[in-house]
Amino acid sequence: MWAHETVAGRPAWRHIPSGVIFRAVPGGTFRMGLSDAELDAVRAIDEAGGAEEDLGFFLAGADQARPVRDVRVEPFLIARHPLTVEQVRHWLPEYEDGFAESVTGTARLEEDLDDLLAALPFRLPGEAEWEYAARAGTTTLTFRGNGRPDEDEVLDDFADENRTAAAENPFGLAAMGSANEICADVWIPHFTDAPTDARPRTGDGPRVVRGGGGDLHPWQGCDEWLLLLSATRGAFHDFTAVRPVAPLPTAQDV
Repeated sequence: MWAHETVAGRPAWRHIPSGVIFRAVPGGTFRMGLSDAELDAVRAIDEAGGAEEDLGFFLAGADQARPVRDVRVEPFLIARHPLTVEQVRHWLPEYEDGFAESVTGTARLEEDLDDLLAALPFRLPGEAEWEYAARAGTTTLTFRGNGRPDEDEVLDDFADENRTAAAENPFGLAAMGSANEICADVWIPHFTDAPTDARPRTGDGPRVVRGGGGDLHPWQGCDEWLLLLSATRGAFHDFTAVRPVAPLPTAQDV
């Protein structure tokens, strides 16, 4: 089912039936949530004139990604980038996408989402797993630092392998934050009493989504860059991309 390969100079696992490339994410403990230092970095961007609009709405909603806490994450596999239209069609042959410009572009699921999740042999990432993977050992607004992300950091199509490789974070993952990616957790607008072992918070209601900077492309000057931040979170309401995760392969899986 799995083949161990080298992709863009890094170890990778290919799911043989679908061709989806996964990276192995090492386990570890990280500080999850929007930290005081990150809030100060957003304020500094605002004060320096790097924001198009008043960021008061963002700062007022910061508690949605707080309190910051230590979370332990076990090793896992996660897709190198969100599933593309072509990859979704492995499980849903009749799938049509009204957003992607090509089959190598990120698939954004609407009414087909439940069908895809039922067909996938993988699971959705827990919200803690997603943020841990996005941060890739960093503690800044994005893995690139505390600067305002630029529009050219959005990656929405993966036909250009050179560009995809250049966009990878230290864990070898591309486009973290570009698309609105659904997680396994139900939406709760804070981290109060959240588990510290990366277990998803389950229940009724909309699920958590992370990212979405590319879903508003081309940017209209409404500070869409905030959606690229590692800690930015929201509730699912319309369409979403899927970046599946899986356990590390065993000898019997190879």
